Amino acid sequence: MKDVSTTTSHRHSRHALVYPKKRPSPHGISKSHKSPLLPANGVPRPSPRAAKAALQQQRKAAQQQALRRETVYLEEEYRDEIRRYMHVMERNTMSSTQSMDQQPEIRWHMRPCLVDFLVEIHFTFRLRPETLYLTLNIIDRYVSRRVVYIKHYQLVGCAALWIAAKFEDAKERVPTVQDLVSICHEAYEESAFIQMEGHVLTTIQWTLGHPTAEAWLRLMCCGTIAEDMKVQHVARFLMEITLFYREFVKFSPSTIALAALTLARYLCGKTRRFWEETEECLEVIDLLDTRLAKNVNDLSETLVKKYSYAFYSKAATFVVQYYLEGGRFSKLSHLPLPVTPTRNSTSAFSTPMSTTTSISDMSDDMPMTPTTPSSPPMCPSDPFSSCSSDDKENMPSAFEPVINKMRVESPPDQYLPHDFVTYSRPALHNLNISSPR
Repeated sequence: MKDVSTTTSHRHSRHALVYPKKRPSPHGISKSHKSPLLPANGVPRPSPRAAKAALQQQRKAAQQQALRRETVYLEEEYRDEIRRYMHVMERNTMSSTQSMDQQPEIRWHMRPCLVDFLVEIHFTFRLRPETLYLTLNIIDRYVSRRVVYIKHYQLVGCAALWIAAKFEDAKERVPTVQDLVSICHEAYEESAFIQMEGHVLTTIQWTLGHPTAEAWLRLMCCGTIAEDMKVQHVARFLMEITLFYREFVKFSPSTIALAALTLARYLCGKTRRFWEETEECLEVIDLLDTRLAKNVNDLSETLVKKYSYAFYSKAATFVVQYYLEGGRFSKLSHLPLPVTPTRNSTSAFSTPMSTTTSISDMSDDMPMTPTTPSSPPMCPSDPFSSCSSDDKENMPSAFEPVINKMRVESPPDQYLPHDFVTYSRPALHNLNISSPR
């Protein structure tokens, strides 16, 4: 007789090797949870709405870090107060074109030469964009209050650039007095720059907190949706064009920045924001667009050379090519909308009425009720209409709305409009008679 216990134990040991038993849980029997909302690590999977909100929060944090790398610090809770304060400051630091018109020797045709000279120095020393705009604001405020002769015009410009660089830039990038003397080819002595610096600061009452167009542009580009770098570079190129001419001096920096950004978005084929455009903004755009369309070849070679580099997305190349091909800014605010067709009871396409149709059914308050005629309708005189007897209810309509869509063609990228511009060339020193003592 076989030993049953031995056979049973041998069978269990063989099955134990093939199918090992799991350890019993100390908390009792537990089943593995295989729900898709609760992975194995125990962290619940976020819902699509929560994932979208988290992604937007990450993008916003990354955008703020990118802005802070560009020295733009802006908190959401102080945004409105910052804007109001900047509007007040730009009104208090505006210059007067009427006072500048009364200068005995300085004329407006000399301004592009001085600005071109300052743009060259600014680019050579790699100063911040705000420095250039603050320099021109200091010059305009000083010329609005003091009589400036031709022989001192370049001295005032260099002193204003020196003041703005000390206020905006890092210490190691500020040009020294020896640099200014060398730039002006020793037309002035070192004491002249120091004396003019104190005189300019006294005239403008030491008020240097001017919100420049560059500052406004950065505020406009750091909203909920960040602007493309190409749009920002084209806007900066357009803003620097406004520094050369008299018709743009009377506008505030916020208007200049908004107009340049709007025109840049249009040139790059972006969607327009009609709710942001003001009358002054459209006026600046019209002046810029007209000047570029008529005198695009007369732009400053230094400025065009500066914005032809890939670092600035070849903004000058893009804008010059656009206007050389005949492109213009369109003032059409909206696309033509289709007109709602009106129903005419005497039309050949009107719905046939039965004998039970009353006068109230033909009124303008409610549309006419279509009814099925007793006999097939007659073919209309339109040769393009169908005369099928199967289509009794739906009669053809001759109304076809047409929407004219604006086509924006992108110009080619490769275009070099100007030759290389030699830096540190004489700009205004030949007009200087003698340096002030």
